[in-house]
Order: sequence, then structure tokens, then C-alpha cells
Amino acid sequence: MGDETILGETIRILEERLGERMDDVTVERVVVGVFFAGVKLSTGHGGICATPIKSIPEAVCCPSSAQAMPHSGRLRERSIRAYVADALGDRLMRKALGIAVVSALSALANDVCPQPGYTVTRGVDAVDLLPLSESGNVVIVGALTPYLRALKQVGQPFRVIEMDPRTLKPDELPFFVPVEETDRVVPWADTLIITGTTLINGTIEHLLELARPEATVVVLGPTVSILPDALFSRGVDISGGDMVTDPDRLLDILAEGGSGYHFYGKGADRIAVRRSS
Repeated sequence: MGDETILGETIRILEERLGERMDDVTVERVVVGVFFAGVKLSTGHGGICATPIKSIPEAVCCPSSAQAMPHSGRLRERSIRAYVADALGDRLMRKALGIAVVSALSALANDVCPQPGYTVTRGVDAVDLLPLSESGNVVIVGALTPYLRALKQVGQPFRVIEMDPRTLKPDELPFFVPVEETDRVVPWADTLIITGTTLINGTIEHLLELARPEATVVVLGPTVSILPDALFSRGVDISGGDMVTDPDRLLDILAEGGSGYHFYGKGADRIAVRRSS
């Protein structure tokens, strides 16, 4: 594993499993929505990733925003390798589309060369596999509203690390932890729940390094709809992503500004992936 990133390791595994088949695949359709970006491959497989709008200072006017997406109008002409390279880069909008392509390639790999080692449960939220009332000290990275609500209901002690406290409700602010205190707070967790958008901003590896070996670690969100091998090799217990069931319908919804509330049960289903014991 060495210094290899999660995305780097995932791409290497895809190259090993798909071989020459990977270079025969093309990107048939691309949508960058308000909340999520999605792609459809020539094989019919779809992929998804969060749209990192808030992380892009260029998104304030047309001339500067053009720098974030220089290939708009020509995205179907780009090779799979170009998208994969963007997934490993640091230009966030391009990185998000690259991750969506890695997500779609992961779905292809699972169809043509499935591997043992993990169990997939379809139609459930990853956190539903955790008894929150028995989760000890919980740290959530990202303002994941449904889980904050559930933790408040069961009265479980928790902390939420979030870059923008404005995303929290007034009764959640007492649990807020600024990003600068991440190194101190994450080791406190018996259960660590991490938003998949950390894959885009490049913080996920450090977060996993901070987690205690005995902590239960869950990484979730559409952005981690990728092969779970690299996550599991770094101590993740459950990966919760999406399975794209109807790429065209999903992309139609994303193009109309839709989010998970609109596409679950239509263009995609939640999945929870666990390491096999």
C-alpha cells in the first residue's frame, strides 16, 4: 500500500481486473448537477460523485468558472484514461467527474469479474447496520443530517467535525468541532462515521490513520460508490455507497438539480458493503 491513496489503489485494482477491456470503454454521457455529478459508460454502467460546488472559488462568474470545467461540451470525446487521471488530480470539479467514472468502472468490474471478500446488502443505509445506542462515543465527519438526528434521538454522545457550522441546526451546535481539532477528536471515537466527500478533498486517508484500531469505521455517501478494497485495507468496516440501476434516469434527475431524495428507488439504490469475516 505504501503512500498510495485510496483512489490510486482503487484504480490500480480496476486496471488489474479489467485489463485491456478498460481501454475499450468510453464515456457515453456526462451530467454535472447541483448536488451530484454522474456518468454513463458505453457498457451501460453508471457512476456518481458529489459535486464539490462549495469548494470551488471559481464558481462565482462565467469566465473564472470556465477554468474549473475546461472540457464542457467535449466531455464525451475524452478518454477513460483522461478521466482516471483527473480522479487523481487536485482540480476538484474534474476530480469529481473522474471519481464518477471510477464508480462506473467499479460497477463494470463487479459485473465481469466479481471478487470475494465482502458482502453487499442492497436497499439499506450503511448506518442502519450499526446499533447506534451501543456505538459508544461517535464522531461524524461532515454534517450528515439523518445520522445527527438519529444520534440525538437515542441520546448517544457524539461530536461532528464540519467545515461550515452553518450547515448545523441550533441544537447541533453544542456538538460542533472545528476542523482544526480533528487530530484530537477522531481518536476519541468508538464509532467513526465519515462522509464520502472526504475522498474529493483528500482528507480521508488522514482521518483513517487517526482512528483507533478497535474503532468501528463507516464511510458513506454516493462518492464512495467504488470498489471497497482500498477502504477495507485501511480499517473501514462498512462502506455505504450507491448502486446505479438506471443510468439514464439517474442522469436525467441530476440534470434537473435532483439529489438522493429524488433518485433513490428510481435511478439508484443505496448499498452497504461489509468486510467478510
